[in-house]
Amino acid sequence: MFAALEYWDFFWIALIVILFAGGSAAYSFYKPSDAARLRRVEAKLDLILKHLGLEYNDPATPGGLSEKVKALADDPARKIPAIKLHREQTGLGLREAKDAVEAYIAGRG
Repeated sequence: MFAALEYWDFFWIALIVILFAGGSAAYSFYKPSDAARLRRVEAKLDLILKHLGLEYNDPATPGGLSEKVKALADDPARKIPAIKLHREQTGLGLREAKDAVEAYIAGRG
């Protein structure tokens, strides 16, 4: 029922996959104009936040920790649950969440 594929069949399939899947990956890198546009957008967002009287606390810093995370981090035996909760709340990676919680612990003492 199914015909056996020959070497050239695999070659053409691989070429098609590379062209369609690999070609779009090249567009995922920032061009210099994209980086400049991103800086302008961030500056505009900063102005909007300032105008509205809002403050953005980066979740990767101790200022970005929630009160629940801070309460857990205040107990040395609960440091790991504090890191887990911070990751759940913010979506940060393990390294960033750990660094933020440890910076909070170091800064409080």
